[in-house]
Amino acid sequence: MKQSLQLKLGQQLTMTPQLQQAIRLLQLSTLDLKQEIHEFLESNPLLELDDDEQIHVDVPASIESKSATDTPVDTQSEEPRLESEWTESIPEELSIDSNWDDTYQSSAAVSDLNSHDGDGDFENRNAPAESIQDHLIWQLNLTHMSDRDIEIAYAIIECVQPDGYLSISTEDICESLCQVLDDLDIDEVMAVQHRLQRFDPVGVCSIDLRDCLLVQLEAFNTHPLFKSTYNLIDLYLPLLGNRDFAQLSRKTKLKDEALKEVVDLIQQLNPRPGSVIDADDTDYVIPDVSVKKRHNVWQVELNNEALPPVKINETYSAMASTAATSEDATYIKTSLQEAKWFIKSLQSRNETLLKVASCIVSRQIDFFELGEEAMKPMVLHDVAEEVGMHESTISRVTTQKYMHTPKGIFELKYFFSSHVNTASGGECSSTAIRAMIKKLVADEPAKKPLSDNKLAAILADQGIQVARRTVAKYREAMNIPPSNERKRLI
Repeated sequence: MKQSLQLKLGQQLTMTPQLQQAIRLLQLSTLDLKQEIHEFLESNPLLELDDDEQIHVDVPASIESKSATDTPVDTQSEEPRLESEWTESIPEELSIDSNWDDTYQSSAAVSDLNSHDGDGDFENRNAPAESIQDHLIWQLNLTHMSDRDIEIAYAIIECVQPDGYLSISTEDICESLCQVLDDLDIDEVMAVQHRLQRFDPVGVCSIDLRDCLLVQLEAFNTHPLFKSTYNLIDLYLPLLGNRDFAQLSRKTKLKDEALKEVVDLIQQLNPRPGSVIDADDTDYVIPDVSVKKRHNVWQVELNNEALPPVKINETYSAMASTAATSEDATYIKTSLQEAKWFIKSLQSRNETLLKVASCIVSRQIDFFELGEEAMKPMVLHDVAEEVGMHESTISRVTTQKYMHTPKGIFELKYFFSSHVNTASGGECSSTAIRAMIKKLVADEPAKKPLSDNKLAAILADQGIQVARRTVAKYREAMNIPPSNERKRLI
């Protein structure tokens, strides 16, 4: 095989590091981007925080938009006062019986001042959430019990699930404790369990729903229908779960009004007592853009306060030409170029986000004016075609990005939905159909709720062609139970 050299012309798309950085920043959420900015500030000395400026983005012509501005805070009056307190005259020698706190009383004032600004209590702010076991053990430590009962209580608490119920039976707990405690019987374990069930929240450490509700019902022992309610929970709880009110009325010999009062009393009880102790960390949402109506015009604004403004450090950038060695000059120039690329990527992200948000608002004006039922069908291709970007870019922009509106905070993905054909040849958004189903269910008769077939028929009368299984899918997505479970007494 003969070897030879050839010239070949061609085009190839190359992902430069700058383009990769811009794409990566574009898909980050506000919290992740804030962390990315702080990491870049630590690694690049040419970039610093700019507390005096905010990043301003040009406004699209279709939607009137403007960036939020910060209100300047005068901190100059506080600086000299705190400095003077720390630099006050301190004696060179202290007397033997003097106290450090007596000499440095001003430091306590500064400490108190910082403790009220919300930034000093880091331990409580970042402490892990309390679990149901921690909550019960805290109450157990305040309860007078024998050492034997305390050991049984710890074994029971270890078996409590997040919803408040025991994961195993009391017989299994007794069997496991027999290896540790001598002469232990099931009655002793159940006695400790009954005491734990009266802890906060009441009904915790129960075996099943019946046991949990009966313990909570003890607080209503003076209610006129206490015995009837106790009897219903004890004997006919499955019938109540099936909402078979006709058979319940025959079994309990209660009339509709009395049965309704009994059901209302049961609904005041908590079937999942452990849910009041939320051990999950709270996830906070910071909106990226906000929409407001001013002078009958919907305006889109970037939330510049959510991200720290950055700028080039002029002192370090000027050292590029006066560096002592070539290595230092190269390092400064490289860091300067990376800082400029980073700022440009941030500006590009903000411009793209504002452009896409403005396009969404212009297309969904009816939603902001009339509500969910007026939502129009919209897909990524519609916005991509209007703003002149690829669909993948629109997907990155709308993922984990939130918009603050007068109707609440919504993810940008919320405004995209598929469509269903109407009888007139038009299209209706699936989000609007969900809103219609929710409204129909809210207005349905109490004793005869609407079935999925009936909901589909009502929508068909309004010109919306939707199948019964589609109605069932939308209903389940909104956590609306089926018609047999929605039946209730008047």
